[in-house]
Amino acid sequence: MRFKDLTEPQILALAVTAEEEDAHIYRDFADTLREEFPASAELFDKMASEEDGHRHRLMELYRKKFGEHIPLIRRQEVKGFYNRRPSWYRKSLRPEHAREEAALMEIEAQRFYEAAAKQTNDAAIRQLLDDLAQEESRHEETAVTMNEKQAESGAVDVERETGRRIFVLRFVQPGLAGLMDGSVSTLAPLFAAAFATGNTMATFKVGLAASVGAGISMGFAEALSDDGKLSGRGSPLLRGVVCGLMTALGGLGHTIPFLISDFHSALFVACLVVGAELAVIAWVRKRFMDTALLSAIFQVVVGGILVFMVGWLIGAG
Repeated sequence: MRFKDLTEPQILALAVTAEEEDAHIYRDFADTLREEFPASAELFDKMASEEDGHRHRLMELYRKKFGEHIPLIRRQEVKGFYNRRPSWYRKSLRPEHAREEAALMEIEAQRFYEAAAKQTNDAAIRQLLDDLAQEESRHEETAVTMNEKQAESGAVDVERETGRRIFVLRFVQPGLAGLMDGSVSTLAPLFAAAFATGNTMATFKVGLAASVGAGISMGFAEALSDDGKLSGRGSPLLRGVVCGLMTALGGLGHTIPFLISDFHSALFVACLVVGAELAVIAWVRKRFMDTALLSAIFQVVVGGILVFMVGWLIGAG
């Protein structure tokens, strides 16, 4: 059915369903965030309660005007009506993303009530819809006020630090471990093959095998090392995928140059890529792991040089 063809009872029934769904979404947000972001959970609990209040007022007016039975009319059944993404669409929900989603929901709800009010001739229904449109516009102001209070109390700063810590635990650490392993551990077999054969295609095949094999091995090792329930490191499958992909990427970075047919050119480009990889690893350690830059560079470069020397000595010997 089209929105412009809805009758007054259908408009009220649709509004009841919409308010109920929005309240469920806000409670899902709150439940997802409660353990690690309690200040944001409090905000969404309050917003869910306000949506419940809207629904009750809509149901009361419907019963008064049209009787006890309220038909079930859902958003997806009305052409031109706004839809909601499911609240479970992601497991790792960040407070700022949830608040952005909530702000969009409130704007859409306000527009719905404004359009619905223009479509009814009943004074009581029009009044309620206009009132709800105004209240939806004030919801964002309520959220801003609560955010300011939480910021003054330091709760928002705590949530930001918690979010940063979770990001490091769930993504940076497994990704960094994989990148370091892929970039460093594959140096020895790759350059051993290069100096032993002088053949770029043979070297490429060795590097490809080493990179993919290391990615699979590191992915399984990371996924099986910790289920994440006590450590807060999140889904083992996600960590395993991140670690495995970064491991393979680290190895493939200095493997791909050996697709160049000229051996010396390929070797030169591969060495440049290795230097870039080690620089990125040092920067990530400094940026996210609070390691002093000089210390990070020393640790990474020394390790890389030692592994490279092993591959050169074995290959050249």
